[in-house]
Amino acid sequence: MTNPLIYDFNFPEFAARVKSWGEPSYRGKQIWEGIYKNLWLAPDEFSNLPKALREKMGELLTFEVLKPTDFRESKDGETVKTLFELNDGKKIETVLMKYDTVGRTPRRTACISTQVGCGMGCTFCATGQMGFKRQLSSGEIVAQVIYHARKLQDQGEKLTNVVVMGMGEPFHNYDATMTAIDRLNSLDGFAFGARRFTVSTVGLIPLIKRFAEEKRQVNLAISLHAAEDELRSSMLPINEKYPISELMEVCRYYVEQTHRRITFEWALIDGINDTPEQAHILARRVKGLLCHVNAIPLNPTRGFKGRSTGNDRARIFKETLEQAGVSCTIRMHRGIDIQAGCGQLAVKDN
Repeated sequence: MTNPLIYDFNFPEFAARVKSWGEPSYRGKQIWEGIYKNLWLAPDEFSNLPKALREKMGELLTFEVLKPTDFRESKDGETVKTLFELNDGKKIETVLMKYDTVGRTPRRTACISTQVGCGMGCTFCATGQMGFKRQLSSGEIVAQVIYHARKLQDQGEKLTNVVVMGMGEPFHNYDATMTAIDRLNSLDGFAFGARRFTVSTVGLIPLIKRFAEEKRQVNLAISLHAAEDELRSSMLPINEKYPISELMEVCRYYVEQTHRRITFEWALIDGINDTPEQAHILARRVKGLLCHVNAIPLNPTRGFKGRSTGNDRARIFKETLEQAGVSCTIRMHRGIDIQAGCGQLAVKDN
């Protein structure tokens, strides 16, 4: 039987586990702080503990869950993609993105995964093309954040943001995803602010509603990519079940409940969804809604023939939205040279 993963415990569960070993109650807190505040990754690093307890931890708990098997850094050094093998041999990946702006604190953003593969079948996404393999546990999700936080700490830097936009549909693994975020947010542990997290969904309406009613401070992004049902359904099959009109309705409900801005993600595909006509339709859809459109030229994948939008068409799309009163940002490609689009490394290994 495999030992439990240390990142799968919440603090009361972990404290009880340590106490069951015959250890004094303060040891649980010491170990917990070692994991989440000092970012220690193995029993030997817990220098404040007796050797016998470090050995017991190694015998009764699993620390190692992410084995890096492929590591790629973009030529500009701003994007790093890592492929991990999990303990069952399945593969997931994460991306670390570095943003340096003059006069502002450097941003270090980890893009993490919530599933091995994905069952949503979005046609332009490499993960969607590989299909669904299994859910990640909350601890496997947490471990990705701790891994990058430790890597940055070793370089004298700090993790500033986490985007749950890697492999998988986070709301298809809702409980594990939110449990992981809550654990990382907890003040007695990693204490990572809720507003530093962004969760992206293709639009699972019942779970957006649940998310809204929980009134979380976590940022919400919707992968929209088209403003008409026929076009969106051709790219995101989930639209057949949850059409745009119903999705917009629950988006408005979310803003009403939380008073927080919602972000719509839009992969710009040349001649498909980058036209002024699509921008006008989108503007009508979101009229009066507290929102922002985050558009990015398509990150090409082997299984999708669409091409990335050029700079001029992207600029016109943005200007059309802004003239209609909708804020829009065109994000630059990140990590094209290292296949940094989600699933592009893992798809060949799972």
